[in-house]
Amino acid sequence: MTKKHLHVVCAVIEKENKIYCVQRGSKGECAYKWEFPGGKVEPGETNEEALIREIKEELDCSININRHFITVEHEYNTFFVTLHVYLCSLVDKDPTLIEHHASIWQDKDKLRELDFAEADYKFIDKISEEV
Repeated sequence: MTKKHLHVVCAVIEKENKIYCVQRGSKGECAYKWEFPGGKVEPGETNEEALIREIKEELDCSININRHFITVEHEYNTFFVTLHVYLCSLVDKDPTLIEHHASIWQDKDKLRELDFAEADYKFIDKISEEV
């Protein structure tokens, strides 16, 4: 069986030296894992357009994309992911959970205390060092 290859974008949203993290729901290989908000890039979308759309759909807020941070690849048991990570800031209001199980504003130096999806561990230390 050929594994699906997903192109995904996520936002590292920083506010007052904390990073916004969300916890996935009960479905899929990464159930209840913590992650940075975002989602799949749809055909015809740029990464930036996808990220703005996903944040609006999942968190009912708007972001500024400040810059591309890193791109990582990871192979899970059932799929491959190319994850494009962007440093972002809020434009209007704090996020409102629509699709996720939980959320937290986590101190940058305490991100590893959360049980993240595996791909995110490839850049968590870089966040605490550079953001």
